[in-house]
Amino acid sequence: MPAPKSSSYIRFLNLIDTLDRMNPGKKLDYIEESLLDKIVLCANAKQSILVGDLISLAALGSQATLHGRLKNLSAMGYIKLASNEDGRKKEVVPTKATLKRYEELSKCLDKAVGA
Repeated sequence: MPAPKSSSYIRFLNLIDTLDRMNPGKKLDYIEESLLDKIVLCANAKQSILVGDLISLAALGSQATLHGRLKNLSAMGYIKLASNEDGRKKEVVPTKATLKRYEELSKCLDKAVGA
């Protein structure tokens, strides 16, 4: 009996796992990935997103947890915090490293679907 063909999603997960192993120091947890997804979606839609907007996402965790994860993302070089017109508020902007990460994820998805 032939082995069942793996689904595109399984191939995608395996490719992402390979990507993570190639860059072990920058492994993101679920909360960090979710925050980064939100940041990239906003940047792609040309919408600004503030630290306050992100730490109010209660479904992902407490404000302290989310603030800590934003600090981690900043320390790993995935986001920059920029002052907006109101100097008290910080806008969250993805870095070139983040954009490269999403390009790599897109390549993994293309490869998984095309296989």
